[in-house]
Amino acid sequence: MHDAPGHGAPRPGAGDEVRTRTRTGAALRVGPMVAADVDALFTLFEQVVAAREGYPHAPPLTRAGFDATWTAPGTATVVARLERPPGPEVVGAYYLRPNFVGRAAHIANAGYVVGAPWRRGGIGRLLVEDSVRRAVALGFDAVQFNLVFASNPARRLYEELGWRVIGRVPDAVDGEDALVYWRRVG
Repeated sequence: MHDAPGHGAPRPGAGDEVRTRTRTGAALRVGPMVAADVDALFTLFEQVVAAREGYPHAPPLTRAGFDATWTAPGTATVVARLERPPGPEVVGAYYLRPNFVGRAAHIANAGYVVGAPWRRGGIGRLLVEDSVRRAVALGFDAVQFNLVFASNPARRLYEELGWRVIGRVPDAVDGEDALVYWRRVG
């Protein structure tokens, strides 16, 4: 286990857990999903899907839809666990997987989720920054987001962290346009 990069700490590998703090000072552990996290992540993602926030899944979320997004073979899933009594609580997550097959498998696809009560506290930024480091450790040299809704407030964060729009999908979901973002990471 490592402390957050910077301050002389070693950079995490793809399988390491990192201890860090949110902007508000809350203790957070970010690391690979384990079996004990799956039900909590399902519940968190189910709430996001039900609210129609950021993902094209139609509610109600099915276990098959969840598994295809978060646990499919070749997918690295990382969760953010807030340290709190009686134990850590899953408050966010991301996945990394090849966006394409074969010769283009060096480009990752990523998706992020932060539960509504924990947004605007820096957890999303920590997850995106962590995903860049882990993408490199996993052998990816770029990360592409395929459908970022035009109304998604995370767009500002992605652009601030170096992603650029490389395409637009008109009327992607329920009449809303979506943007395709790309960034080199390796």
